[in-house]
Amino acid sequence: MPLIFNYGIDQLTVASALALASGKIKGQLNKEALQKIEASYQSVQQIIANGKTVYGVNTGFGILANTPISKEDTALLQYKILQSHSVGVGDPISIEVAKLMLITKTHALAQGFSGIQVSTLERIIWHIDNDVIPVVPEKGSVGASGDLAPLAHLFLPLIGLGEVFYMGNRYKSQEVLNQFKLAPVQLGPKEGLALINGTQFILSFAVKAVQRMHNCLEAADIIGAMTLESLTGSDAPFDERLHNLRPYAGNKLVAQRLRLLVKDSAIMQSHIDCGRVQDPYSLRCMPQVHGASRNAWLHLKELTEIELNAVTDNPIIFGADDTISGGNFHGQPLALPLDYCCFAAAEIGNISDRRCYLLLEGKWGLPLLLMKDVGLNSGFMIPQYTTAALVTENKTLCFPASADSIPTSLGQEDHVSMGSISGRKLSRVLDNLEYIMAIELLSACQAIEFRRPHKSSEILEYAHDYVREFVGFASEDRIFADDINKVAGIIKDFSFVEKVNEFAALREVELNKTFADFTF
Repeated sequence: MPLIFNYGIDQLTVASALALASGKIKGQLNKEALQKIEASYQSVQQIIANGKTVYGVNTGFGILANTPISKEDTALLQYKILQSHSVGVGDPISIEVAKLMLITKTHALAQGFSGIQVSTLERIIWHIDNDVIPVVPEKGSVGASGDLAPLAHLFLPLIGLGEVFYMGNRYKSQEVLNQFKLAPVQLGPKEGLALINGTQFILSFAVKAVQRMHNCLEAADIIGAMTLESLTGSDAPFDERLHNLRPYAGNKLVAQRLRLLVKDSAIMQSHIDCGRVQDPYSLRCMPQVHGASRNAWLHLKELTEIELNAVTDNPIIFGADDTISGGNFHGQPLALPLDYCCFAAAEIGNISDRRCYLLLEGKWGLPLLLMKDVGLNSGFMIPQYTTAALVTENKTLCFPASADSIPTSLGQEDHVSMGSISGRKLSRVLDNLEYIMAIELLSACQAIEFRRPHKSSEILEYAHDYVREFVGFASEDRIFADDINKVAGIIKDFSFVEKVNEFAALREVELNKTFADFTF
């Protein structure tokens, strides 16, 4: 990946957006972008000079679109739009998501169809480069007409209002501007509207969802394979010939990964003639269930990367005599796949909980509740209560926000996407999923030790040993919440999947070979 990204020119991907947010690459406005931005700005100046009526430039907003604004008040109008639309409520979104909003908005504006000043874009880039990140409340967007409330809060600091996070603390924006000896930006015609029209709140949640859900899907295969081994399940359902008869890409990928994860396992060989006809669905159908969720993830990734390079402003400025008021701000294209992935992520938790339950039953040579001395000890009984609770909570989050629409702006904006809620709900489902998988991983690591002296594959033994660096075998009850949080930590920070993938690569095992689309 290049170390420099040219806003408005280069193609933004999920990976490069995350790299910009983490500071691994730096964004800039190159000469070509500067020329496009300046040309669009000059088009707006001509519109004002010619007195042509253009929505949001010299008119009010929403239902007030037919209310003319005098030439003298066009700049004040843009200041007021940031004030009036800053109606967000609730806790602030994460600093990373707010920073992604700045990055994705900069890229959209730098394409030169929004009439914004170069100096305004340079100030936004200053916020990105110096990690002066606006405080953005999580609630208040209906996901059409742009993510109006969150974007208004995002850009209040440009005009010296609102709050920012800086160096781990929360400040009034003007305090930080004073510290850097910077004056508030003087917005010109159209600029306030350009700043708040767009899908960058929905989009930034989608970017994080692509990253986090991918990590969960990778982890689910590894953890599911460990549970399969613990329960002496069969690898026959992962046969390539079987999945070529129903060739969904996600299913084929998961089947391939499971085959490779258990390859050369002594545990698998130890029960090859055990006489068990077939395994429960949660073991046997991992390619079909995990694979379906992979397909949903792929759809979200593809649409997110289209949106990352889209112009979602309104009106669009093609020239001084060529402007179009359209609906590129409408969040429906992302709202639907975000809701789809809500179900897909919840189902990964659902099947994981079923595997947790299987591990506790005391069947196939495992002790009841994964502990030899139960009665006095409850063993791993109660962690499964937590997975049951989290799975049910996720089910309640699966109502699709995009299935609802409430008219706004006195009916002018009569169909909205609610995609902002879709994005936030998916984030909550992923939070719960990470804990569910942590409990399965904790349980599978406990269970696999009852298969000794037989060992699993090198890759799965490495995965087990990595977990054991954080949590030991439980011979009696303890505060399992501590264990769960430690294991959840290595899932949430991506280290579990990264470490296992690195080990597999060292052993020249390509778990995702021929399935490049399923990476980002």
